[in-house]
Amino acid sequence: MNFEETYLNDNILDALYDMRFEEMTPVQEKCIPEILDGKDLMGVAQTGTGKTAAYLLPILSMLDDGGYPKDAVNCIVMAPTRELAQQIDQAMQGFGYYLDGVSSVAVYGGNDGTRFDQETRGLKMGADVIIATPGRLLSHIKMGNVDLSRLSFFVLDEADRMLDMGFSDDILQIAKLLPQNHQTIMFSATMPTKIQQLARTLLYNPIEVKIAVSKPAEKIQQSAYLCYEPQKLGIIRHLFKAGELQRVIIFSGKKDKVKDITRELQRMHINCAPMHSDLTQQERDDVMYRFKAGQVDVLVATDIVARGIDIDDILMVINYDVPRDVEDYVHRIGRTARAQRDGVAITFVSDADMRYFFNIEQFLAKEILKQPLPEGLGEAPAYQTAAPRKATRGRGGKNRNGKRYGAKRHNNRHHKGNNKPNDNK
Repeated sequence: MNFEETYLNDNILDALYDMRFEEMTPVQEKCIPEILDGKDLMGVAQTGTGKTAAYLLPILSMLDDGGYPKDAVNCIVMAPTRELAQQIDQAMQGFGYYLDGVSSVAVYGGNDGTRFDQETRGLKMGADVIIATPGRLLSHIKMGNVDLSRLSFFVLDEADRMLDMGFSDDILQIAKLLPQNHQTIMFSATMPTKIQQLARTLLYNPIEVKIAVSKPAEKIQQSAYLCYEPQKLGIIRHLFKAGELQRVIIFSGKKDKVKDITRELQRMHINCAPMHSDLTQQERDDVMYRFKAGQVDVLVATDIVARGIDIDDILMVINYDVPRDVEDYVHRIGRTARAQRDGVAITFVSDADMRYFFNIEQFLAKEILKQPLPEGLGEAPAYQTAAPRKATRGRGGKNRNGKRYGAKRHNNRHHKGNNKPNDNK
């Protein structure tokens, strides 16, 4: 379906034409008409599916058509990280290129007082759309810089990440300040219980749109090393001796591990830099600038920070540890093989992470190539796809509460990410 087949106004369509956007992605095709009809919407879609355009385009089109107060904040877009807020702001500038009467300002934490003063001036001059992280927006609200009493659109992007980062109370506190008659749009990569509870609290009779996690691009050459934790740095040393080490991202799930990896790589004289939440905004901007400019060869990053990384020429992604969720794996390796390029994705699978890697293989419906360890690193662990259990030989037994369990119990188990969908939804 083309964008021209929707009710988006001509100014939006002209911007899309200039940006060479023609065909809608599935999430855009399902969400844009519903948002234009004024419905609350709960979207389950991963990063990279085009969800930013799915909510920004209809909202900007409606604001440009008029009928909304000129002296009020009309839309709030909440994002979990500064990087995502910046990314949304950049998309806003592109989509709104021909919208003379629609203004926006991005507010996010981690900056010095000068940045906060700039945000304050922008807010007091009036902005139709505010793109904000929860904590920073609350700071401006408490100082009287923002009035949300006439808001028309409330958007939560990557709601699951916001809850993971502890923003639940902030979100609810902001929601209490909104007028009763407003449209709420919420997107999340996953739909755990806490997200369902938040949706029931904030949304009224919402339309539910669920886009299945897409498979990684076929151009990504995926492989893995079965290894013990101490062997991982040896594998990296081998990889960087054997091939090109420019335009590489190494992912780890924890910021402390990112710091450790960076220190070890620097001891190897590898030109690298870390990206994690303990850095100031200025430090993170500087790292990204140097990496994009080719002054840094290897970026070591956490998942949360990585959501703001939008670079087209990444040659290799290394998963230093296995992501717990399939969505995170797809997102990580999706940083490479972009803009019609090829790419390589390598995952280090320790003995503790094998069951998570097995879940990824089941989702991909294929076995990922296991590379032999480089010479001199010793033997690799055997690939075990389930935690070891004591054999019961079908007789069953008792748990520590005295309740009996039987041998057929395992037939009802499903690993995360492969539960059958609820037909009633």
